[in-house]
Amino acid sequence: MGAARTLTPPADLEAVATADRPARAGGAGRRSGPLTWVRRGGLSTLVFALPLLVVFGFFSWWPIVRAVVMSFQRTNLVKPATWVGWDNFRYVLTDPDLPVAIRNTAYFALLALVIGFPIPLLLAVLMSSVRRAKGLYSVLAYLPVVVPPVVAVLLWKFFYDGSADGVFNTILGWVGLGPYAWLSSPSLAMPSLVLEATWAAAGGTVIIYLAALIGVPGEVYDAAEVDGAGLWHKVWHVTMPQLRGVLFITFILQIIGTVQVFIEPFLFTGGGPANATQTILLMIYQYAFGRSLGGDYGAATALSVMLAAVLAVLSVLYFRLTASWSKT
Repeated sequence: MGAARTLTPPADLEAVATADRPARAGGAGRRSGPLTWVRRGGLSTLVFALPLLVVFGFFSWWPIVRAVVMSFQRTNLVKPATWVGWDNFRYVLTDPDLPVAIRNTAYFALLALVIGFPIPLLLAVLMSSVRRAKGLYSVLAYLPVVVPPVVAVLLWKFFYDGSADGVFNTILGWVGLGPYAWLSSPSLAMPSLVLEATWAAAGGTVIIYLAALIGVPGEVYDAAEVDGAGLWHKVWHVTMPQLRGVLFITFILQIIGTVQVFIEPFLFTGGGPANATQTILLMIYQYAFGRSLGGDYGAATALSVMLAAVLAVLSVLYFRLTASWSKT
């Protein structure tokens, strides 16, 4: 054993290690070289991905760049554009209708969160707890999403008939209520729009929650049931913590979606009555198509860019503030 220790002295070990370093360094260099990248299929991957990148850039990023450039121009897409700098932004910010549109959009987003955010979660929990016909309930919940938005709005516009013979007023008349001027009342118009928007969009969120609930271990619910927990205790102490990450994502997505509401106020009321349903996207549409014969696309894109910037900043702040919460 003593003789074996003297076969490789420390100097020899250091020489071997020193001699091995260039070979390893050379191997690392070859692994990260362009030729090795090509041999590993990097070039073929780039060739196959290049059409997708070109299409995505042309149809997704180029319109964004073009909109930013157009926001500094005065153009109606017919005559040559003229560079006006920040004039479009000054014009939009001094428009007296802008505070009204911001207030109405915030009101719509708030109502949509209060009404539309808990309802899909409640439906998903109830549907996941049933023993039979889960597929049927899922189809019924998702069915409003399949209905074209224009058809849905026209259908609900018929329901919102303000006369005593209207569908909703007839139902409320059975209990001695109404009739109500749903879309003609400044106080009822926006809640009416939120109710239809919630019905039309809740199905997709229900499916997301149902998919997330599948990943919750059944043993957790069994343990809670053994401890005597009822349905609502299981929802609050088991389901909600398990869905925390999904809830954070759907929350910010719903804020972004509700701030960009357009179809409901455009088709239901056109921004009325008395500008009670005037929203930011409806104002953008009016800049581009409604206020002048040629259209003021510079002002429309300026307001669009400002809205996109606000939503981007809000999203970044939201994810930074909730990064630790969604992991705990």
